Amino acid sequence: MRRTASPSSLVLLGLGTFLLVLAPLLAWYVQPRAAVNPIDIDSTAVYTGRGSVFDTERIETVPGQRITVTQRVRGDVEDSERSGHAVWDVTTTLDTDASLPAADPHDALDFNPHRWVLDRRTTRPVHCCEEQPHIEGEAYLKFPFDVQKRSYQWWDNTLGDTVTLRYRGTEKVQGYTGYRFTGSVPPTRAGTRLVPGSIVDRPDRPQVLAEEWYSNHGIELVVDQRTGRVIHAQTGPRRTLRAPGGRKDAAVLLDTEKVAFTTATQREAVRLAKRDSGQLRLLGETLPVGAGVAGGVLAVIGGVLVARGRNEKERPVMPGTPRPTLTK
Repeated sequence: MRRTASPSSLVLLGLGTFLLVLAPLLAWYVQPRAAVNPIDIDSTAVYTGRGSVFDTERIETVPGQRITVTQRVRGDVEDSERSGHAVWDVTTTLDTDASLPAADPHDALDFNPHRWVLDRRTTRPVHCCEEQPHIEGEAYLKFPFDVQKRSYQWWDNTLGDTVTLRYRGTEKVQGYTGYRFTGSVPPTRAGTRLVPGSIVDRPDRPQVLAEEWYSNHGIELVVDQRTGRVIHAQTGPRRTLRAPGGRKDAAVLLDTEKVAFTTATQREAVRLAKRDSGQLRLLGETLPVGAGVAGGVLAVIGGVLVARGRNEKERPVMPGTPRPTLTK
């Protein structure tokens, strides 16, 4: 009796079926679970530009200063594992040449530590784990995965609120294409600060709880579409002081048309975006398509060979047909 199918045909059919099942699993199950924000992040972004800065020693605003903003992001792994979210501690410092290099970030002209807790998959803020301040919106420091061509609510930590960033097309950074978003902030009261009265035109009062106002000449971000990583950032903050109830600025704390990622920061951001985007593309597109095509081909070949073996078994022997005999 002839065999119905060779072992090789069964192997081909089984392998093809396995690859056909694997393809959608990679695209719909594995890839989404790989697109998560890290908990062990340790990154530094540096912005530079020129502008006016209030000199606390001279008690006046000094124009034409070189400004360096350094933003350090470090993940708290222990709190992240305990909460199931990404817990990132963020330190932002602002310096002029007079305060650089600083041995301690507390020596900076402006020092702002805070904590951002975010959902690892959606990048939405999560309110736990001693988060400070109460961050809202759809994005901060980075966008969600799979960025869409639409407006996003971006958290502005100086404003203490969200800013609408609108999609403006694509732009290349270091030869790598990203989505460009822009927005601005009109003059908005952002808090209060105790200062000598003379700074806000109240010389008769030694201390005044002045109003701090903030605006932004323009926010521009270029974002990797697949990972949501910011590969270039540019901003133009203006911070001023007004007397209580005043309608005009009495002192300028900071005013710059543009501070932007340095070339080194751009290159590092692009390198990481290429790496992470390539890994997600491999899991979500390249491997599923390859597995689907290969699985289909192998399944067809294996199926044909199995069917051919069965047909040979079932072919009837005609009556009167002499059977082969062995001869000596």
